[in-house]
Amino acid sequence: MNLRTSAFKRADAFLRPLLPGLLVATLVAIAAQFVAEHYGAPAMLMALLFGIALNFLGSEPRSAPGIAFASRGVLRIGVALLGARITASLLSDLGWTVVLLLVLSTIVTILFGMALGRVLGQGPRFSILTAGAVAICGVSAAMAIAAVQPQSDRSERNLTFTVLGVTLLSTMAMILYPAIVAWLGLSDHRAGIFIGGTVHDVAQVIGAGFSISPEAGETATLVKLIRVSLLAPVVLVLSLAYRNSPRPEGRATVPILPGFVIGFAALAALSAFGLIPEALRDLLAHLSGWALLVAIAGVGLRTRLDSMLEVGPRPIALLFGQTAFLGVFILLACQLLEL
Repeated sequence: MNLRTSAFKRADAFLRPLLPGLLVATLVAIAAQFVAEHYGAPAMLMALLFGIALNFLGSEPRSAPGIAFASRGVLRIGVALLGARITASLLSDLGWTVVLLLVLSTIVTILFGMALGRVLGQGPRFSILTAGAVAICGVSAAMAIAAVQPQSDRSERNLTFTVLGVTLLSTMAMILYPAIVAWLGLSDHRAGIFIGGTVHDVAQVIGAGFSISPEAGETATLVKLIRVSLLAPVVLVLSLAYRNSPRPEGRATVPILPGFVIGFAALAALSAFGLIPEALRDLLAHLSGWALLVAIAGVGLRTRLDSMLEVGPRPIALLFGQTAFLGVFILLACQLLEL
C-alpha cells in the first residue's frame, strides 16, 4: 500500500506542472482536427499555425513546462508508436540505395557547411554544429554535437542560435516543401524521400509528409529516422576528433541513439514480421496520430518567428545555405537515381 501511494505521489508530482500546457496543446490539436475534418485542411499544418498564433502561451510560466513536454516527450511517444505502421513492403521499397544516399548526403552536407562557413568567416566548430544539425536531425543533433565540442565563451550562443535557426527553418520547410513537391509533380514515394531527407526536425518531417499523403508521411518518417540513426557515428567521429580538447566538469552526457528511435525500430521490426495483430496496429496508429498532432501543436506554441532578427546576417546565411544545398542535393540524387 505504501509503495502504491508513493508511486501515485511521484506521478502526481510529475504530471501536475505539465497538465496546463498539455491541455493547451491538446485543445489546439482538437481544433486543428475539427478544421481538417470539416474544411479539408491538413490537420498537421493547422495545428502548427494555430500554435504559432498562440505562441505567447509558450512562455507563460504555468503552461510552458507542459507545452515543452508536448513538443518533446509526446513527440517521441508518437514517433515510437508510428513504428507499428511500417510494413515489410515499405522497408523493401526504400532499399539500400536510399540508405547509402542518406549517408552520402550527411557527409557532403557537413563538408559543404564547413567550406561555406569558412567563406562567410564563421569558425569551424560553429560550421560543424550548424551543418550537423542540418544534415542529421536538427535540435537533437545540435545538442549532441555541442556536448562533445570544446567549450568557449561563444558555445552557448552558438547552440542557442542553431536550435532557434533549425527550428524556424524546419517550420518554414514544413509549410513550403509540400508546395514544392506539388509544383515539381513528385510521386508520394519520392516526396517522402525528399521531405525525410531534407527537413531538419522529426516533428516537421511528420507534419510535412502527412500533409501530402499517408504514404509520403510514412516514407518521410522512416527516411528521417534513418538520418537520426546517423547521429551515432557522426558524434563518435567528432568525439575522437575533439578527444584531446578540455571539457568542463559536470557536463551532462547526451544519448547518442535516442530512445524513441529504438522504440520505433522495435515496433517497426515486429510489424514488418507480422507479429503485431492488425487491430492492435490500427489502435497504435490512431494513438500515434493524435500524439503527433499534439506534439505539432506544442512545436507551434513554442515557435517565435522574430527570433532570427536577433542575430547577424552571416550565421543566418550559413544555415540557409546549408539547408538549400541539402535540398538541391537530395532532389538531384532522386532524379539521377530514379528513386
